[in-house]
Amino acid sequence: MANGVAPGGQLTTTSEVENFPGFPDGINGIELMDRCRKQSLRFGTQILIETVNKVDFSMTPFKVFTDSKAVIANSVIVATGISACAVCDGAAPIFRNKPLAIIGGGDSAMEEATFLTKYATMVYIIHRRDTFKASKIMQQRALTNPRIQVLWNSVVVGAYKDENTNNRVLGGLKVKNMVSGEVSDLKVSGLFFVIGHEPATKFLDGQLELHSYGYVVTKPGTTQTSVRGVFAARDVQDKKYRQAVTAASTGCMAALEAEHYLQEIGS
Repeated sequence: MANGVAPGGQLTTTSEVENFPGFPDGINGIELMDRCRKQSLRFGTQILIETVNKVDFSMTPFKVFTDSKAVIANSVIVATGISACAVCDGAAPIFRNKPLAIIGGGDSAMEEATFLTKYATMVYIIHRRDTFKASKIMQQRALTNPRIQVLWNSVVVGAYKDENTNNRVLGGLKVKNMVSGEVSDLKVSGLFFVIGHEPATKFLDGQLELHSYGYVVTKPGTTQTSVRGVFAARDVQDKKYRQAVTAASTGCMAALEAEHYLQEIGS
């Protein structure tokens, strides 16, 4: 069951996964998730293509609700991940063959900038520092792309509309260089903010303990949450690494812990 994004999560919008074990040449994100789906089906998993919008962890068995059905479970693994700026917007006709801008400096910013070059004439990465936080391979991919230009030590201080479209779309940005103080004009037709992630935990409605940024709190060294029998895995409980390989690892941990819990209660 999914929440907020398509089954497979953010990896379904990722072009290449470079650091997943067993794929020395990398693997397309959609293909990796399709393989995971097929593997789970081989072990008898029942997959429901539904969006979870509410849960009831107040008593056992637990209840998980969608718009059309309710699922009863003795144990639940919350593995909803995080939501980031959606790369799918970049393919919209309004952005095609136009210059675009991205604010950010992490892996997600590099990934989205690279993706947008498929449709944009030029992609500008606006970053307030002189170095990126992104992994080396993601930086290299972006920095060697002829359709990506980086504006270092820069911040957006203003935006204006496009008069040629009766002010219906973005016309450009006012960009300030933090070193020189100079403000320049950057003509772009779209701006994407990729400067943070929001854990997909709103549907929990406060029934699990969360960190201040919304990530699910788990007991150190485990995937156990504040409710016995409910476990959390993947990026929704990982505010530091947020990698496909670490998501898979915590997913394995949660499955083992859920199995042990079910044995304890005789289910």
